[in-house]
Amino acid sequence: MIDWPNLQGSIMELPVVVRQALGDKADCVELQEVTERAAVQTLRMVLLNDSNGKVQVICRSQDLIDIVALNKHLGRELHLMPGSEQLRVREKTGLRQLPALPLLTGFDTVVDQAVDGLTDVALELVDQNLVMVLKGDEFRALTEGARRLLFAVDPDSVGVNLNSPEKDREQLDNAIQRFTGLRIQQRLEDTLELPPLPETAQRILQLRVNPNALMGDLVDIVESDPSLAAQVVSWASSSFYAAAGQVRSVHDAVSRVLGFDLVMNLAVGLSLGRALEQPKDRPAGYVDYWQQAIWQAQSAGVLASMMPRGERPVFGLAYLAGLLHNFGYLVLAHVFPPHFRLVCRYLEVNPHLDSSVIEHFLLGVTREQIGAQLMLNWGMPDEVTQAIRQQKNPEFDGPFDVYARLLWLGRQLQVERGVALGGGEPVPDSVYDDLGLDRAKVERQFDELVASQDSVMAIAGMIQG
Repeated sequence: MIDWPNLQGSIMELPVVVRQALGDKADCVELQEVTERAAVQTLRMVLLNDSNGKVQVICRSQDLIDIVALNKHLGRELHLMPGSEQLRVREKTGLRQLPALPLLTGFDTVVDQAVDGLTDVALELVDQNLVMVLKGDEFRALTEGARRLLFAVDPDSVGVNLNSPEKDREQLDNAIQRFTGLRIQQRLEDTLELPPLPETAQRILQLRVNPNALMGDLVDIVESDPSLAAQVVSWASSSFYAAAGQVRSVHDAVSRVLGFDLVMNLAVGLSLGRALEQPKDRPAGYVDYWQQAIWQAQSAGVLASMMPRGERPVFGLAYLAGLLHNFGYLVLAHVFPPHFRLVCRYLEVNPHLDSSVIEHFLLGVTREQIGAQLMLNWGMPDEVTQAIRQQKNPEFDGPFDVYARLLWLGRQLQVERGVALGGGEPVPDSVYDDLGLDRAKVERQFDELVASQDSVMAIAGMIQG
């Protein structure tokens, strides 16, 4: 028997609409503050719809909703209910987020079979910062009229490849063969039918390794690409950099505002980003490709500059790694268009999970593996390739691991502050200690960074044209 913390007058603290949905089971509820909650399985409820109507599904909070399996069981084409419709449902209840109580909405309900095996369940009341705890049999009685199906997957069973990059090529080839029928023996660039490394990027990478390179050489390369030149000038003119006076030329942008290193890496990132068309589809609720790129680039740059001087990575490479961190997303859309759309739908109904779990579940390979393989083929700096490949693995300990750790940490700090990049993870103090960072100072800096989101979005808008 678990000894729950008892909050005096707990039932009286429940919102009226929740008490009504609980009915005679309200007397069976134990309330806990979120910070003091016991280790009980939390449930979540997701609202779906299609042309035949609305459905709500309930499963364990950490599980992956297999939307294909669910639709196959039901003979439906369900997808996440649009945000505007979800808002109307929540407004009717007066709650910011709905706990997993079917009677709140009256929609048809489907409960994952794994829920029925739980001894106790917890339902979150986000508005009150409380958790309602019910015995499993009480919850089963509450959902007696719901349909029971097996449609959720424990993400721990998916087995994302974090620590064996030597298997990336094999997994990618297997995924390509599985979904396109192309021969494994083909070279990656032929198989993916990708364009070669853009000429502008080639010239800048050659400039990078030239010890005698001058600012004028970089200006010449950028100016030879009118679109890139316009973007660099627009970037330098943005309020984010608050340049004194008007930026009139690429030379002005390099010499007075952005600097040689930043423009070099910015130009590479922009050139590569334009090599593949942005997908028209994307998961609802997530920021778009270029916004993600700018957020991560700025975050990596901020973190790198805050590290102790003797331990700092190269700022420009950290920035470039951030700018290209999601390049595999573009490749994924290019290689597996119908499956990419499916990935988007899974991300929508599983916003708590990292994209790598869903991609591995559906494809057997992740965008990080795909992006790193392409960077390797294109001869990009090892620092960037490793950062892209290992950015979801905070335990990575290997060459240039600092770049990957900066991307991982930057992502968690942004998600914590509401930037829609997908599921996040708590950050232990050891991550800050390993990087020589002061946690309090970093968090204050990221508060300021996220507060400037209008500037970040404006920069992304310039790139998208």
